[in-house]
Amino acid sequence: MTGTDTRARIAAHVAENPGVYFSELVRQLDLAPGQVQYHLRRLDDVVAADLYGRTHYYPPDCDDFERRALAALRRETAADVVVTLLRRGPSAPAEVAGEIDVARSTLEWHLDRLTDLDLVAKRRDERGRVTLVLERPEETARLLRTVEPSLPDRLVDRFTRLLDRLLAE
Repeated sequence: MTGTDTRARIAAHVAENPGVYFSELVRQLDLAPGQVQYHLRRLDDVVAADLYGRTHYYPPDCDDFERRALAALRRETAADVVVTLLRRGPSAPAEVAGEIDVARSTLEWHLDRLTDLDLVAKRRDERGRVTLVLERPEETARLLRTVEPSLPDRLVDRFTRLLDRLLAE
């Protein structure tokens, strides 16, 4: 395979999987990390963004909101929060935590990221109770359909859920 073929393969994979992070890109394409780094530096049609401790790659037509949202939605628990709010509509944090079976502290960790991204808002009523609301439900639902959490991300989130359950007992 030529360098041009490898670059085309990397660019096509990024276009099909916007927000893919570096180690997942290496795993999915079964290429050496140095080889992927070399070719990524030479691609004009791939945008890199360092988000949440990882370098994610996007097609150039992804705007800043989409890049940040796709990176967050690659986490299974964050995606579950969004799916729950899409299904239920505005909800209390305790209801969402119960629905997705996580501790409130775990939910809050993900909500910090989701609220920073303006995906989710925390609204207070006149009595000071918090309700979680999706800020851009149609756009978020569209982005959610384009990502699937990687196996390592799912394992981390599922391990966290297991710990939440064990600590709750």
